[in-house]
Amino acid sequence: MTKQDLYNNIRRKQSFLCIGLDTDIRRIPPHLLEADDPVFAFNKAIIDATAPYCVAYKPNLAFYESLGAKGIVAFERTVDYLRASCPDQFIIADAKRGDIGNTSELYARTFFEHTDVDAVTVAPYMGEDSVKPFLVEGRWVILLALTSNKGSQDFQMTVDANGERLFEKVLKRSQQWASDEQMMYVVGATQGKMFLDIRRYAPHHFLLVPGVGAQGGSLEEVCRYGMNKQCGLLVNSSRAIIYADNSEAFADAAKAEAHKIQTEMAAYLADFFEFAE
Repeated sequence: MTKQDLYNNIRRKQSFLCIGLDTDIRRIPPHLLEADDPVFAFNKAIIDATAPYCVAYKPNLAFYESLGAKGIVAFERTVDYLRASCPDQFIIADAKRGDIGNTSELYARTFFEHTDVDAVTVAPYMGEDSVKPFLVEGRWVILLALTSNKGSQDFQMTVDANGERLFEKVLKRSQQWASDEQMMYVVGATQGKMFLDIRRYAPHHFLLVPGVGAQGGSLEEVCRYGMNKQCGLLVNSSRAIIYADNSEAFADAAKAEAHKIQTEMAAYLADFFEFAE
């Protein structure tokens, strides 16, 4: 999927919502545990209910790998189902990979050849040779830049002798590896006005923004400080949507929550593009 394709979907659906499929078998409704593949059964119901209101899905690999081989099968079935039933959805493998070049090549093969996702989240700490294998034509790297967890302060905000913070160095250096047609950045929703600093270095890139919903990030602040002329945002919500209810009506509750967020996003899009034009 190209950058323009993604932007077109955002305008058509009036949404820049990404739904995180952080499916914990210990939290899904009990009646699904009787299914042959409970995790896939849950994901399928969530996808069927919420697809009209989002433009992307983001399975987090930790939730699947924790179940061993059965979890990997559920992840693959989820991606295959999305490809077949929702071909306009942008699929992100939230894997946070990053290793020496030959290992990264195998990780890239895993996600882009075997499971056919559009993008993989990648940690930049090991530098260019750990990232480049993921820069496959027609696919995306989503590089961790400024995250929302408490520990992000330990390294990402450290300042060198020239007054440059580490996340700024990541943004500047990584743009030598790929353009905004192939690379996005992860920026946590709790960063608020820090989005202005991100946009100073990456004005045209899409940003994957986790932390809205259960983590307390403000959608209004993300839009005010982070939106650009092509929207430039994929705002992720996971638990607030997929665990909105734990009864047999869980999919209807997820649908209502996704629709609520999409409606809010549509208003922000209308305000922004009216102002931009």
